[in-house]
Amino acid sequence: MVDASQPGALKKVDTAHVPLSHYLGAVGMPGVTAWYGLVKIINPKAGDTLVITAASGAVGSAFGALAKARGCRVVGIAGGPDKCRYVTDELGFDACIDYRAHPDVKSMSAALKEACPQGIDGYFENVGGYIFDAVLLRTNAFARVALCGMIAGYDGQPLPLANPALILVNRLKIEGFIVSEHMEVWPEALAALGQLVASGKLRPRESVAQGIEAAPEAFLGLLKGKNFGKQLVKLV
Repeated sequence: MVDASQPGALKKVDTAHVPLSHYLGAVGMPGVTAWYGLVKIINPKAGDTLVITAASGAVGSAFGALAKARGCRVVGIAGGPDKCRYVTDELGFDACIDYRAHPDVKSMSAALKEACPQGIDGYFENVGGYIFDAVLLRTNAFARVALCGMIAGYDGQPLPLANPALILVNRLKIEGFIVSEHMEVWPEALAALGQLVASGKLRPRESVAQGIEAAPEAFLGLLKGKNFGKQLVKLV
């Protein structure tokens, strides 16, 4: 059952300017997730440096377009040279760090220092683990962290922080959120995202598995970073 009176619950979509599948990605829940973390938690000003993990995915691509529209320097973190090239060349990020080439805190922190010479003012977290530790080492005072996911711990393993004192030292704001609890913002967020896609400023990529029988493998691949962009399953 769907409550049609709930904001954002039902909406006739425009397929003339935005492909239908994008309403499951950039102009859907992933896009709104990026919008909420950026606008409501990080709340950047022009010139701020922002970092996001899983930058080539549906959330990351939307975040990059939204942040660039606000005049921010945007640095992505993704897995592999192909994804990193896509993030910079097609999505318009200022830089992208390949976490596979920087598999520990020391190496990742050095890469972040090079990509973020003015430090990090805002961080959108999807992963957790050593990357979070490396980002914390490079945060500026009063940086904001939007905590959306911790995929490094989805196998049930704990994710301890190496230096939680940095939260106090840098007076960080860290806020976790679940986007479905904020339906009141969906119309505003979807309008902004739809404009970015229709104008060509956001060009999200999709990975489409064929048939319901392909769904389990597609889901496991998603957890391992095998997908490129939003992972979808086409049923018919």
